[in-house]
Amino acid sequence: MATGSGSLPIFQRYTANGVPIPIARQTLRLREKYVILLIFVTFGTFCFGAVLFIPEKVGLETIDLNIGGEVGEVLFPHPQISIKPGEGFIDKHDDEEHRIQDEQILKDKIVFQMRQDKALEEAQAALQGNPKEVLDAIQKEKEEILHNQKQEELKKVEEDIRLKLSNVEIVDTGVVGVKGREPTDADVKEKRDKVREMMKHAWTGYHKYAWGENELKPNSKVGHSASIFGRSRMGATIVDATDTLYLMGLMEEYRQARDWIATDFNFATQASDASVFEVNIRFVGGLLSAYAISGDSIFKMKAVEVADKLLPAFNTPTGIPMAMVNVKTGGSHNWGWASGGSSILAEFGSMHVEFVYLSEITGNPIYREKVQKVRDFLDDIDKPSGLYYNYLNPKTGKWGNQHACIGALGDSFYEYLLKSWIQSGGEDKQAKRMYYDAVDAIEQKMKQTTAGGLTFIGEYRSGRIDRKMDHLACFSGGMFALGAKGSDKEEHYLDLGAKLTETCHKAYDNTATKLGPEGFRFDGQAEAVAMRANEKYYILRPETFESYFVLWRLTKDQKYRDWGWEAIQALEKYCRVENGYSGIRDVTNPRPAHDDVQQSFFLAETLKYLYLLFSEDDLIPLDHWIFNTEAHPLPVVSKN
Repeated sequence: MATGSGSLPIFQRYTANGVPIPIARQTLRLREKYVILLIFVTFGTFCFGAVLFIPEKVGLETIDLNIGGEVGEVLFPHPQISIKPGEGFIDKHDDEEHRIQDEQILKDKIVFQMRQDKALEEAQAALQGNPKEVLDAIQKEKEEILHNQKQEELKKVEEDIRLKLSNVEIVDTGVVGVKGREPTDADVKEKRDKVREMMKHAWTGYHKYAWGENELKPNSKVGHSASIFGRSRMGATIVDATDTLYLMGLMEEYRQARDWIATDFNFATQASDASVFEVNIRFVGGLLSAYAISGDSIFKMKAVEVADKLLPAFNTPTGIPMAMVNVKTGGSHNWGWASGGSSILAEFGSMHVEFVYLSEITGNPIYREKVQKVRDFLDDIDKPSGLYYNYLNPKTGKWGNQHACIGALGDSFYEYLLKSWIQSGGEDKQAKRMYYDAVDAIEQKMKQTTAGGLTFIGEYRSGRIDRKMDHLACFSGGMFALGAKGSDKEEHYLDLGAKLTETCHKAYDNTATKLGPEGFRFDGQAEAVAMRANEKYYILRPETFESYFVLWRLTKDQKYRDWGWEAIQALEKYCRVENGYSGIRDVTNPRPAHDDVQQSFFLAETLKYLYLLFSEDDLIPLDHWIFNTEAHPLPVVSKN
């Protein structure tokens, strides 16, 4: 569909790849339709009256009317009749039956004439009052009639386009790192093949029971959609999984995804508010990654369509975007629970790598300009103790609660500073400086060590440390390790990354299911243990596996692959169901209940990182690619 806010013409328009645009039905205002109706009724009744009331052998004669004291003269085909107030009707017929018939005919004629005169007067008044408005209404009505006549023809054209799109060949683009070698070790290959089979199982259940829906409820065999997606069927799992399918060599499944995106995915039909952050990392990021690895321009075009719908969220005094945007109206707002109308650091700070890449491949600077304004604002703002708090008011530019963390609400902001620097080929000096300043402050203010020797990053709350970590924070082991190269403390950061990853593995190892809880604490004798009921669930999250993958690539320490295989076995035992995979409600219970949701990020992230953990280094090499926070690979500018 066309980007921007311009209105569509009445006739069908096509996108660059030939996909037809749904026609926006134009509705006439009530007054316009009423005026048009009056015109047609007047014309119709005049013709009808002429045929009905003019006898073949009687000429037109004058009838004098005196009704209610007013005398008028009209033309009717009837002998002259005089009517006086209070006298009723007098005619020259003596026959009673004929007299009654004639009387009724005259009544009908009088009513008809009065209605006709009134209609003509109203139509004339409307034309005199605003003739252009009436003529425009008539023109629109004509166009709508023509539009309706073309529908069958347009449907046939659309089917032809769908067929052509589905026949696009999948070719090897030669992009570095898209196709890696098969593992030479038979055991490693067997484990990687197992992950591919898991992906196929997850995809098959979704394709069978929830195709086009955002996610799958595998036990209920129906679609599922979280509030972050809005109420529309946007195929989040399809878009999220496309690059994973390609990298795993599941080309039949990839074609299914690609063809649905080409012919059925239309973000403009989203009928409610959607999360700017989630749409960016899953939809924009997923489409851009699919474009980067396949070279298929349909993905680039669709990414532009989605990104353009997010731009109104940036229209704030500071340039900090709102959390939610209405695709139809462009209206935006923040979460009601977010510290007095604040935006969230992890959300508005995690759009840089996608928007910069989008400007690179389209030549349109608007995307880069939007996120750079956010970056500059954060660079200039005062940071108490060097920390970035999780809440920032986009209207006043003031921090909200004094809460900082690398888990929920803060996590991916720090990740994107590091990856923006890597993505730029080392050119983005601002991102590098901001990243190392931020992680130095985090280490000084928030790093903790337990009596048992575990290292973790606690949460800073108004000067005190909450001794807990989210599962979401387990990505940080990989982040610190990835950021080691290029710093002046390379060994230190690599060691810190390894220690944090070991802590997250401990949280997995401490449970009955060997799957990690949503949150875990370090209180007293409990180290890396979920203490509260709302911390014990596991929703197929990938963050710990991401750190296993990065540490394996950088150190080649076998324990990371061993830990990954333990996780695969646990997923198969506790999360695999007949039609896909489900999260579980209590990782400490050896017989956990399923939550009946196969998250889209399970296919985008969890299985991708496990597959790459058992792949050779030439598949998505880390010096050529970065991963957005949804694990969608985007190229380093100077390398690809």
